[in-house]
Formats: sequence, C-alpha cells, structure tokens
Amino acid sequence: MSKARIIGADMVKFAKPGKNDPYEDMAAKAISGALMDAGIGIDEVQQAFASYVYGESTSGQAAIYKVGMTGIPVVNVNNNCSSGSTALFLARQAVESGSAECVLAFGFEEMKPGALQSVWNDRTSPLNLFQDKLDELTPLTKGFPLTLRIFGEAGNEYLRRYGANPNIFAKVAVKTRSHAVNNPYSIFDTKLTVDEVLNSPVVYPEHLTRLCACPPSCGAAAVIVCTENFARKKGIGNAVEIVSQTMATDTISTFQDPINLVGADMTKRAAKQLYEQAGIGPEEVHVVELHDCFTPNEILTYEGLGLCQEGEAEKFINDEDNTYGGKYVINPSGGLMSKGHPLGATGLAQCTELVWQLRGQADKRQVEGANIALQHNLGLGGAVVVTMYKAS
Repeated sequence: MSKARIIGADMVKFAKPGKNDPYEDMAAKAISGALMDAGIGIDEVQQAFASYVYGESTSGQAAIYKVGMTGIPVVNVNNNCSSGSTALFLARQAVESGSAECVLAFGFEEMKPGALQSVWNDRTSPLNLFQDKLDELTPLTKGFPLTLRIFGEAGNEYLRRYGANPNIFAKVAVKTRSHAVNNPYSIFDTKLTVDEVLNSPVVYPEHLTRLCACPPSCGAAAVIVCTENFARKKGIGNAVEIVSQTMATDTISTFQDPINLVGADMTKRAAKQLYEQAGIGPEEVHVVELHDCFTPNEILTYEGLGLCQEGEAEKFINDEDNTYGGKYVINPSGGLMSKGHPLGATGLAQCTELVWQLRGQADKRQVEGANIALQHNLGLGGAVVVTMYKAS
C-alpha cells in the first residue's frame, strides 16, 4: 500500500462574518484553485468529501456542483472543529485502500458573530457530558459560553498545576500574530504586544482575554489527494506525501480533569501512534500547524505532541522554540488565532499551509529547510486528527 500524495491545495482568504461570499462560492473558488494547482480537471476526481459544521445536509453537493456535476460520490462530514481533517482522513483512506486514485477533500463555513452556540436546542447536545463536568468543577462560571469555560478552565488548571506565569498566554498570541502579518490569507495583519493582549477585555476569569481567543470566521479550503501512480502519470514532481495520519476520540480519561477535557489525552494518544507508524519522532519535525483556538490550547498541545516535556511549555515559549530561529516554527500561517477559524475549513487550510511550506512556496513566512511537517486539528465532542507530511 503506497502512501497518499497531495498534488493540489488552495484556500480563500478568511473573513469576518458578514464580510464573506456565500459558502458555495467560497468553496467553489478553493476547489477550482486546488484543481488548477494540481493541473487536473474536475472530471478526473473520483470521490469528494465535504466538511462543514453549520449548514444544511448536502451543502457539499451544492458547492462542488458550481465547479462541475460529474456524478461522483460526495460525502458530507461534520466532526466539529476537526471536520476538515476528518474529510482529509477519509480521502486518504479512500486512496490508500485502492477504492479511488484521485479524491477531493474540501471544507467551508459561514459563521455568525460571537461565541459558538448549539443550533439544535430541542434535543440532547453531544457536549452535555463536557458541560456537566464543568458544572461540577467550576459551578460559579455556569453563565459563560461552553467554549470559553472549557478552554479557560484548562488554562487555569495548567497554571495551577505547573506554577507557570499567566503571561505565557499573551506571549503565544504575540508570537502567532507576528507570523500572521506575513500571511495574505490571514484576517489579522497587525502586530501585538504582550501588554495589549493582557489589557484586552477578560472573557473568562482570570487570565483568558479577548486577544487570546480566535475570531469567528468564514472561509474555504481544498486539497487533491491521489495515489503515487496517479501523480507519476500526471508528471507531478512536487507532490507532498502523507507519511502517517491518526485519529483519536475520547475515553473516560477525558473527564478526569480540565486539561484532558480539551483533548490533551486524545492528542497524546494520537501523536504517539502517529510517530510509531511514521518511524519519525517529533525531534525531526520542522514546521507545525496546530489547533490554537485559544492560546491555552496551543500551550497544552506543545506538550501533547511531544514538542516539549510535560510542564515545560513556559520554558519552551520563553526560549522562543516555537518560532523562527527556534526548534520549531509553530503556526507560521498565524494559526486559528490570527488567520481565522471557519470550522469546516480549518483542517484543510492547515494542510494547505503545510503543503506550501514543504514546496517552498510560503513566501515571507517560509520555514527554511522545511522537509517534515506536523498538523494537529481538534474537535470537541470529540475527535483529534494528527497528520505528518513529507516533501517529495
């Protein structure tokens, strides 16, 4: 079984709610760009996986039909914030299983302003288990939106457990924004200071401020996944190999403490399996795109992915091992924090950034000598997808 290759990738510039094109137009633009990048037509795609969270069923069909109506299977995927990487996971499986030679994975989202909210309030929420655990742990914060509570409390627990300085959250936000200024696809393009982050409004007590949270966003991204043989037949020399990819969901350990409640244990399990499958450890990775919906989650994920040891994230940040000139360049795109987080598009936008990095096409944000890349995409409820890529 040969490894799947990515031969085309593209995305649209993310936008704030109300500033975007309709989802089907954004998606069609990203799909067309990925096809053009691969040098193939829509008629050569044999299957498609469409990821989104907020939308009617078969929205994927509505989007791809604007590019071409070829009659292929189209599967719609919703796995919360990890939907994009889940679509990629399925596309890779289709290719590596031999059921298709060339597959499209694309994602899109039109979001509303403000914190994430449930749409289906007349039935059981899949996040009730998480809400109940938070009510037990922090009964005084019941009025806060779930996402603020869950990530804010995880950050508070990390500070309590390891005695870290709360300014690490602000330092990560500053680092991320410094990367975003070089990304024309990012929503935010101005630098921040630590004081600006610390002095922005507190959204969850005591240390989570507005500038430590990603913005609601709209956008789309798409990638073309194929067999090695298909890439060879098309004479494509810059294909990016998916070396290994793993997905993990919750176990009972998720509900043991606030840090695991945001997927830390899932991430550790998925990363361990990934490195074993790849035969490549984290020390060989050059560039990382990880799920930084809130800055505490970026910090937790450093440790979950094995980029630093447990409890050593503060030193990792202060030594600047998370940016250019350090051990890794983490979120050169600006990440979810600055590039934006249109849920269904995020995982495929992360993939697109890493494809550009491994091809040497990332312009001012290019990571010198990037050959091995790592991606982490998290969805509460829950699923995490971790992917390793290698340049051809």
